[in-house]
Amino acid sequence: MKSINKIILIGHVGAKPEGRYTPKGVSTASFSVATNEIWYDIEKKKHEHTEWHTIVAFNKIADYTTQNITKGSLVYIEGSLRSRVWTSNQQKGKKIIEVIATEVVLLK
Repeated sequence: MKSINKIILIGHVGAKPEGRYTPKGVSTASFSVATNEIWYDIEKKKHEHTEWHTIVAFNKIADYTTQNITKGSLVYIEGSLRSRVWTSNQQKGKKIIEVIATEVVLLK
């Protein structure tokens, strides 16, 4: 059976997207998006949780985000999850999970 790796987020941008180019000249952009969850427990006490997501975009989507998205923008993101592993300067193993964006829409 075929598997699916798809994520859809609506949230606020944490900082202006950082645009750059790969050594082969491919445009990239990375930025963070916050999603918020609010719920009430049985005693009607309010709870809140904010989750931060790292977003990476390439090519035309990267160009669009660097030109149109600013800190605080409400955005719709569609993409897939991708994990990366690397070794830090302190020789420690690091892992990050990113959303590789296939669609970015500015909502307001």
